[in-house]
Formats: sequence, C-alpha cells, structure tokens
Amino acid sequence: MSQFEQMEDLAPLLPPMGPLAGLDFGDKTIGVAISDRMRGVATPVLTIKRVKFTVDAEALIKLLEAREVVGLVLGLPRNMDGSEGPRVQATRAFARNLARLCPLPLVYWDERLSTVAAERAMIEADMSRKRRKELIDHVAAGYILQGALDRLAHIKRGQA
Repeated sequence: MSQFEQMEDLAPLLPPMGPLAGLDFGDKTIGVAISDRMRGVATPVLTIKRVKFTVDAEALIKLLEAREVVGLVLGLPRNMDGSEGPRVQATRAFARNLARLCPLPLVYWDERLSTVAAERAMIEADMSRKRRKELIDHVAAGYILQGALDRLAHIKRGQA
C-alpha cells in the first residue's frame, strides 16, 4: 500500500471510477464510510469495534473487498495547532500495519473537527444521545471522506 500526505499525490494513481473508503480510526472503534463509484457522495456504513489488530484488519479488508474499494482516506487526528501527537502516531502505525495486508493506496486526511461536525449534525437531526453514541464514528468517517471527495473533484477539474 502506498501512503500519501496530499490528495494531489493519490489522485493520479486512482482508476477513473470506483469507491473510496473513509476511516475514522479511534482507540475503541474504526468508523467506516464508503463513496459511490463516481466518488460524489460519502455514505457512513458501519463502526468496527476494535478487538486486536488482526481481527480489526480482517473485518475491514472483508468490507473493502466486498464493496470493491479502490483507495482509502484515513483521518489524521492532528492537534488544533496542526502538530502531531500520540493519536497521530497510533493512526500512522495502524496504516503501516494495514499496508502489509492491504494493497490499496491510502491518503491521510486532516480530520480536525470532523467528530464535532458529525455530532452537531446529529443533534440538529434531533437524535438521542444513545443513538449518537452508536453512530458517531462512522458519521465522522463520512465527514472525513466527503471532504476528501470534494478535494478530489477540485483536482479533477484543475482547480488545485
């Protein structure tokens, strides 16, 4: 798996069509969202409860293969000042380990405030606290992926 810091570096390697997956990697869960084949809309799909890496990776890879995903967008939880802390290191370690098992190219995506935006949207939808807790991770993955899809669309139109 090739890993990139910028969408501009990943874009030329992607086939013209095929879904991308957005991942919100956390301490206890991995939120997953998947785009349509045209890469216009991100849809939150599920949250994988983390057990141990091999089990988590197996569940994730099975889903990616079933959905014919062609690339990954992994949320990078930078600090608000842009610096990288322990959560970023854990996320990068997850990506390195996943690369050994999964050939898909991956781009890191700044996920600052994605969970806040997801939570706000669910509150506005009058969702119960219990339901928000169940959905927050894959809804946040949807925000991460949608941001990346929007950037990819700008690159395709030559508006880098």
